[in-house]
Amino acid sequence: MTDQIRCRDAVHQLWGYLDGALTTGNQEALESHLSWCLRCCGELEFARELRGLLQRRASPPLPDDVADRLERFVDHLDDPSGPPNPTVDHRS
Repeated sequence: MTDQIRCRDAVHQLWGYLDGALTTGNQEALESHLSWCLRCCGELEFARELRGLLQRRASPPLPDDVADRLERFVDHLDDPSGPPNPTVDHRS
């Protein structure tokens, strides 16, 4: 039998659980807790819905030219002459 965990501990482990990052023992303890605790089941459902919303709202990737300019800008941050102006295309 797995030791029972408190709601506070269960809620703190929910994101790790959703990520598959818990140890086997912690996962079993959390699942045991979730088998009887309606409050924490609600928290888990909320976390799942929030995760899905965040995944659907993810920003589209940057256009290649913007990503290139940003990368050049970051690469030159340590340059004593300063970083290039990211709005000017220096490729020509």
